Amino acid sequence: MKIYIDFDDCLCETARAFTEIAKRLFGKDVPYEKVRFFNLQQSFELTDDEYEQLMLEGHRPEELLSYDETPGASKVINEWIDRGHEVYIITGRPSSSYDASRRWLDEHGLERVTLFCLNKYGRDSFIKNSEFTLELEDYYKMNFDYAVEDSPMAFKFFEHLPNLKVMVYDRPWNRECELPGENYTRCFDWEMIRGKVMNHGDGDSGSLIKSEERS
Repeated sequence: MKIYIDFDDCLCETARAFTEIAKRLFGKDVPYEKVRFFNLQQSFELTDDEYEQLMLEGHRPEELLSYDETPGASKVINEWIDRGHEVYIITGRPSSSYDASRRWLDEHGLERVTLFCLNKYGRDSFIKNSEFTLELEDYYKMNFDYAVEDSPMAFKFFEHLPNLKVMVYDRPWNRECELPGENYTRCFDWEMIRGKVMNHGDGDSGSLIKSEERS
């Protein structure tokens, strides 16, 4: 099995950290549960300059390394890897954040996962032809069986995979979003993700183990 996992707000509590950064930099006191838009500029009502400053601050290595792990993430992921499944962390973070992101994964027991920065948003700073970056045309050549994602803006990157099972990590900014299809399942924690992934397919809780035996 090949599994796609988004980084921010699936593996770690990025938005919670950004609420503190916005409060510290601009006095914007927006509680986490009130972060209604994936676009943080909109959620925090920032000017273009303020938003740029927020992004620069939030992507400093010291900040990235301080983000809390989403409870249970590393445990479930390592369980999948132990069973022989391939796990890919595919993030829209800028390429400059790769080293700190890789270090965060290593420090949280996820040394065995592959990390790619995907140029989802056409950033000018995206590093081309690197072993850890993906252009969209390269990403679309990849195939996955399962995905863990929180951003409604990222759902379009799954349209070429009609059989993909998408676990949507429940967050304030996706609660009003209508999920695109029956292959999308809202999940409230990593234990629920684990259970849903194990039970998809033929409905047998051992479906992933059976798939290993067939391969």
